[in-house]
Amino acid sequence: MRKIKVAMVGQPNVGKSSIINSISGARLHVGNFAGVTVEKKEVFIKKDQYDIDIVDLPGIYSLNAYTPEEHVTKNYLMNEEYDLLINVVDANTLQRNLIFTLQLLDMRKKTILVVNMIDEIESRGGSVDAEKLSKLLGIPVILTSAKEQRGVDEIVDKIIEVYNTSRFKPKVYYDEKIEEEIEKLSHILLKSPHFNDKDLARFYIIRLLEKDEDVYKIIHDLPIFIEFHEALGESYKKLKIEFDEESVADVLAYERNALAKSIVMQVLKSVSKESITDKIDKFLIHPVLGLPIFLFFMWGLFQVTFEVGSIPMEYIDEAFTNFAFWLKGILPQGALNSVITDGIIPAVSAVIMFLPNILILFLGINLLEQTGYMARAAFLLDGFLKKFGLQGKAFIPLVSGFGCTVPAYMAARTLKNPKDRLITMLVLGFMNCNARLPVYVLLIAAFFPTQNAGNVLFAIYIGGAILGLIVAKILRMVLFKGEPEPFVMEMPPYRFPSVKSLAMELWIKTKLFLKKAGTFIAGAAMIIWFLSSYPVNETIVNQYEEKIEHAGTEEQKVQLQNELAAKLLENSYLGQIGKAIEPVFEPIGFDWRMSVATISGLAAKEVVVSTLATLYAVGEADETSSTLISKLRENIDIKTAVALIVIIMIYSPCVAAMSTFYAEVPQWAWRSFYTIYPNVLAWLMAFAVYNILKAAGL
Repeated sequence: MRKIKVAMVGQPNVGKSSIINSISGARLHVGNFAGVTVEKKEVFIKKDQYDIDIVDLPGIYSLNAYTPEEHVTKNYLMNEEYDLLINVVDANTLQRNLIFTLQLLDMRKKTILVVNMIDEIESRGGSVDAEKLSKLLGIPVILTSAKEQRGVDEIVDKIIEVYNTSRFKPKVYYDEKIEEEIEKLSHILLKSPHFNDKDLARFYIIRLLEKDEDVYKIIHDLPIFIEFHEALGESYKKLKIEFDEESVADVLAYERNALAKSIVMQVLKSVSKESITDKIDKFLIHPVLGLPIFLFFMWGLFQVTFEVGSIPMEYIDEAFTNFAFWLKGILPQGALNSVITDGIIPAVSAVIMFLPNILILFLGINLLEQTGYMARAAFLLDGFLKKFGLQGKAFIPLVSGFGCTVPAYMAARTLKNPKDRLITMLVLGFMNCNARLPVYVLLIAAFFPTQNAGNVLFAIYIGGAILGLIVAKILRMVLFKGEPEPFVMEMPPYRFPSVKSLAMELWIKTKLFLKKAGTFIAGAAMIIWFLSSYPVNETIVNQYEEKIEHAGTEEQKVQLQNELAAKLLENSYLGQIGKAIEPVFEPIGFDWRMSVATISGLAAKEVVVSTLATLYAVGEADETSSTLISKLRENIDIKTAVALIVIIMIYSPCVAAMSTFYAEVPQWAWRSFYTIYPNVLAWLMAFAVYNILKAAGL
């Protein structure tokens, strides 16, 4: 079997994934590129005597890479070994896509051009002359419609054909003056023994004229660098004067745009009808109606996400509980039994419980993206969010955070700009997730009048969101100084989503979520279990077991068991940590019990309620427990309760969410900052609120 390595590349939203999903008999493998979190898709196809490996590279607008995804694609194109390129373009935006195609053709690699979504052009009365386009570019051209399964399988046959033919010579040449400088510089570069490939020399010269730092580093180490550098400087000056431009990169950009425009005028039959997209956009991006319509859609999406998604959560929880109970009876009694059944399984269950929410949310996001509405949503909200250092697309993860921070972090992948993605992820914790609600309900019920409960809860949620926007603005001003990068946004035509593509994306997201979050969760669960379970004070256990044995009523036994659990937790490492850090929390009115409950909230925010119930010897209780409410009123005042609300609202989210952040952000500097800053901010805000209320006499 002969092996053919193919790199599939194109601008974002041209339908590469849809084409790959439509190729018959293809096996898809998903992972990450080495050393980065950027997703890597590979398709393996067997055809005749050939093993074909197609690598679907992340979307890239040009070789002047900016985002992490674009850098991955550029590095692969320039440094990896492959036999040929497949460049996918969108027939609806052919001129803009061909500008990148011309950059690829500078590489002089064997290339196949796939013009996708041809059905959308034809439905509006247009057409693309594939034969003429092929002659103008000097490469094979295939017209496809992944949605209609049209022309897709022809790609595999064309790969084999191109692989077995002699090297293509693309017909791409620039203005005579530019070609003169390229020829002169190539002549100098080819003096080096490291260069004997004229096509590679030409490509490097073009990249250097566009001030490509990666290529500059390669040339810098060559013996002829000094001579070449002087000649390159002269070429810069000459071309700037010749074309009256401040940058040679702009000269080449104008050249490619002019070439692409000329080619499109010759091969694209004009579209005469007003498109459905134009008609729909009159309403969906209407200056007055656009935003309310979008907010209605998002309200519907999140209603479905958290209402429908909550249905299977109970069954998942019950299944894991029963499994843990069954396993507890099979495994030998001891530490291993406890860490698995009381630590790892409940923690993993807490993550998997959110999988239905995540799948529904990602289905909604993928629908928004594939139909073309996501770009309109970003357009509608970009102006408002930019005032706070965020972009329009940040709206999706921010609103997701009100349901669960785990899918919110994953939804931040829609932000391609690394700075925007990082700022958004750093403030997502301020969006109050569902898990914090039981704590708020308990404290509001204990310390606020019933008639004001709704207003207090609303103020907490709005306050968190406003604080998040303010922090985002501060982060942009302090840690990400300078003007934000321009947010380039395209408006793709509306189209029906591919069911197969949607299913494939959901499957990929599910695998990555379980793999990434699950590994962190298992480790964190073992640590938390150990801290709360050890050391076991045998003296206390023996004392209480004797009391329980001699208890007269079942109620007394339950009370003694609750007291035993509270004593053991008090003497555990977690309890010792709580007492050790009590001086830190004392200025905001916390005793060691409140400190332990706060720490336990890092496992899951709703655990704060059950921890308080254990520490106050109430036993099992929820946020509506009148006994627990009475205990809280006896032991803390409203100042401390409000301080706890502020802490819960601001400090680090649960282990599941933090694990997801760590999985999405590989840099330890940002992981450390993310771990520290919300906790410091939470303490400062709680301290301020506590002392303001104290000064007010409360």
